[in-house]
Amino acid sequence: MNVFPPAILPIVLLSLSNVFMTFAWYGHLRFKGAPLWAVIGASWLIAFFEYCLAVPANRIGSAAYSPAELKTIQEVITLVVFAGFSVTYLGQSLTVNHAVGFALMALGAWFVFRGPLG
Repeated sequence: MNVFPPAILPIVLLSLSNVFMTFAWYGHLRFKGAPLWAVIGASWLIAFFEYCLAVPANRIGSAAYSPAELKTIQEVITLVVFAGFSVTYLGQSLTVNHAVGFALMALGAWFVFRGPLG
């Protein structure tokens, strides 16, 4: 028996995959002294686990969502995960400009899920 309904499981898997991918892409920024070849290798290793979650998320999610909706969900999750990562791990501040930009992207996501205009 599935713990999550088919419409929720892909969101959970995409959220977890995004945590891995954010670390793969940006985690090395705290270790600027590490050789580039080492951070590339570490990033590939981390990305492997991201793919192990993202591929099933999209396969399972295709039963409940269109490909455009899946991509939109993934991008919204990416923004949320990255914003939290940026503040907590990288020590960056989020500005009003970031909030406005994220809000405009959220408006775009709303249009994807709204359905046809007119």
